[in-house]
Amino acid sequence: MVSLYQAHQKIYPRSVQGVFAQWRWLMVVITQLVFYGLPWLEWGQRQAVLFDLEARRFYIFGLVLYPQDFIYLTGLLVISALSLFLFTAVAGRLWCGFACPQTVYTEIFMWIERQFEGDRSTRMRLDAAPLSLNKVWRKTGKQLAWIVLSLWTGFSFVGYFTPIRELTASILSLGFGPWEIFWILFYSLATYGNAGFMREQVCKYMCPYARFQSAMFDKDTLIVTYDEARGEPRGARSKKADPQALGLGACVDCTLCVQVCPTGIDIRQGLQYECIGCGACVDVCDKVMDKVGYARGLIKFSTQNAMDKGWRWSQIVRRIFRPRVLVYTTVLWLIIAATGISLWLREPFKVDIERDRAAMARIVAGGKIENVYRLQIMNAAEQVLRFELAADGLPGLSMETPLQVDVDAIGSRWVSVRLHLPYDAAPPGSHPIDFRISASTTDGEWLGRLSEKTVFLMPR
Repeated sequence: MVSLYQAHQKIYPRSVQGVFAQWRWLMVVITQLVFYGLPWLEWGQRQAVLFDLEARRFYIFGLVLYPQDFIYLTGLLVISALSLFLFTAVAGRLWCGFACPQTVYTEIFMWIERQFEGDRSTRMRLDAAPLSLNKVWRKTGKQLAWIVLSLWTGFSFVGYFTPIRELTASILSLGFGPWEIFWILFYSLATYGNAGFMREQVCKYMCPYARFQSAMFDKDTLIVTYDEARGEPRGARSKKADPQALGLGACVDCTLCVQVCPTGIDIRQGLQYECIGCGACVDVCDKVMDKVGYARGLIKFSTQNAMDKGWRWSQIVRRIFRPRVLVYTTVLWLIIAATGISLWLREPFKVDIERDRAAMARIVAGGKIENVYRLQIMNAAEQVLRFELAADGLPGLSMETPLQVDVDAIGSRWVSVRLHLPYDAAPPGSHPIDFRISASTTDGEWLGRLSEKTVFLMPR
């Protein structure tokens, strides 16, 4: 019987120390301080970052966005995508190796695992050992720590959508709603499963980025490389032996580069799509080279052109500023500037206009034609605003409703507006008009004006 699937072999990554390991842990600390700490920050009298789906308001420090501000989400996604393209073109899978949530949480879960079960060889012996009290408490303790961290992660995630202090109080009083508990458990299970069990399987088989990364690579992209010309033929030798006399390269075939790899690949076989560019093999290989007295850099971050042509680091840096990178950078900064300017110039209020479908147009006292509109005025400022309404576009057009409306801070209000037009002021049909809405504070400070187009219907 021939199996169509390769049997999964558990990977036991070895702990490693070095420059890139320090950078990975620095990114772990930064990302988790932001993720776990941001929901607890306050801005004025509210949570600094809160996506209130029920009220359809999104608070990001001093910004209050509505679903109508979807364009800013589009801008953020475009900026993120272009940033990924730029970083990938310059330094390969920089995101995957140092900032991807899968990498970050896997690093945290593996650290917890090492605290309970020891490093690589100790974990392998523990897994192979028969069931014992020592094995039970170590495995159970690890699982409990993973579960606690996963639940805290799920709780923090939901805290971005439900005010986290209210969420804490509801959990302590067992008064939480079904949706909150569902999403806490769902996100907790995703964290527990991805970082605790699937780990490298997510990077190798589930992540689409690994599949299309080659489209963003070129021969000047920084990648983890093995200097085959210097390292081969590989082989073990005494520390005092002369490798040239033995006909050997610099690689001592210790396999530590394979043992520290979180995806279990052998970088000496060349770049593979499973490589996440974390640099763990670079750190451990440099330490081995130090011990045997050889020069560092047998495994290093370099480019294909640099390896083929023997470039120095200064030549590699000069090739960073190639047309592809310059185009990505220019477009990225233009979009960032456009989004930033748009947010800066954004008025602190919005207006949506709907026609009253129950009465499209009708004749009222005095022989005038009346059209009725419903205006939703949304106040994105954190203070009460006063709005003045006006309409123009047709001679004799008048507004038969109050011209001033007050809207509470971070609130919205529906206003019914009736417009009148003399019967003979315009021919039958649809005529464009403008609503002009001016906003000011209750103290009289003028904030801005919006103009919204609609139509006035004249019956036949």
